[in-house]
Amino acid sequence: MSGPNYLEKLLDGVEVRWKSVSEIFHLKNGYTPSKSTNEYWMDGTIPWFRMEDIRENGQILGDSLQKVSVSAVKGGKLFPAQSIIIATSATIGEHALITIPHLANQRFTCLALKSCYVDNFDIKFIYYYCFLLAEWCKKNTTMSSFASVDMDGFRRFMFPIPCPDNPKKSLEIQAEIVRILDTFTELTAELTAELTARKKQYNYYRDQLLSFEEREVEWKTLGEVYKFQYGMGNTIPTLGGEYPVYGSNGIVGSHNEFNSEDSPVIGHIGAYAGIVNWGAGKHFVTYNGVICKLINKLVHPKYAYYQLLKQDFNSMAKSASHPFISYDALNKVSVPIPPPAEQARIVAILDKFDALTNSLTEGLPREIELRQKQYEYYRDLLLSFPKPDAEAAA
Repeated sequence: MSGPNYLEKLLDGVEVRWKSVSEIFHLKNGYTPSKSTNEYWMDGTIPWFRMEDIRENGQILGDSLQKVSVSAVKGGKLFPAQSIIIATSATIGEHALITIPHLANQRFTCLALKSCYVDNFDIKFIYYYCFLLAEWCKKNTTMSSFASVDMDGFRRFMFPIPCPDNPKKSLEIQAEIVRILDTFTELTAELTAELTARKKQYNYYRDQLLSFEEREVEWKTLGEVYKFQYGMGNTIPTLGGEYPVYGSNGIVGSHNEFNSEDSPVIGHIGAYAGIVNWGAGKHFVTYNGVICKLINKLVHPKYAYYQLLKQDFNSMAKSASHPFISYDALNKVSVPIPPPAEQARIVAILDKFDALTNSLTEGLPREIELRQKQYEYYRDLLLSFPKPDAEAAA
């Protein structure tokens, strides 16, 4: 494949027809069956997809982490196999191709091809084009109590059909685009799998270094090590500035104010509850992050941080549909505190492991980042179908 002219050569002058989301798809909103009705959640057999499924298992899914019972299905109808779920609220734009009949929670809108268009599209082509839909969603949100997509505009978003009067030729064009993008995806997946293996190795050694017999060291609760404080503001600051902004899943922007310095941040609410980040230097923490301020001078700051990483905070979260980790839960956790010299030794070892595994300037993470940028570049080229002159001018 070579350069910007590849799509032009692939199309070879054929017509491209554009159809809106509302023309092509049946749209269904996801939902969460009542948590107070036990029978909905006992002996479940119906896959029920959440953001956690995408985070843990990727964007092409044939099974879910959690299931609901048949009695929980509204109207007895499932979302069909070979359809797309895309987040239209909260973590906007995240999407997946689901290969089995299923349900999804309320964050997602399901896009299922209408029967009259099933023969016009390769579902993997739809999946890849949804990356462009995802970018549109992120730029077209409305704000009330939480961010959500402008659904009127969403329904008008256009999908291309190359060579619409020759379905066989159209599917061949789509399949070639899918083949190329699959190749990029597979190359990146191989590197990611190797990085995942290294992270598992790192986590294993980290847990070994941070584990002690009860009588070997002093034990303290996290409440004796840290003072916990919720971040500020009910929306992510958008002013820009010199200080990084931490949400529940790491850096989400920059701001001209800071409310913490050199301290861990724990996501305490929503899909990323329990995720721990190290906030270096001055930084701003949003409402969905907890600032961990060290109050025990006998504890090495990075040793305390590594102990936070070792904890399974997510399992402490209340409510499966909208997880929340309380101060009370954080304060009660007990951690081992060895002598200062041993803390420093452990930190030195783990810092080296961390640099090897997570550095964005060298090694596998850097290679994955470059491959991802290359993939996104060619994906955008391959999906840049010619639009009508009036629309292109707009």
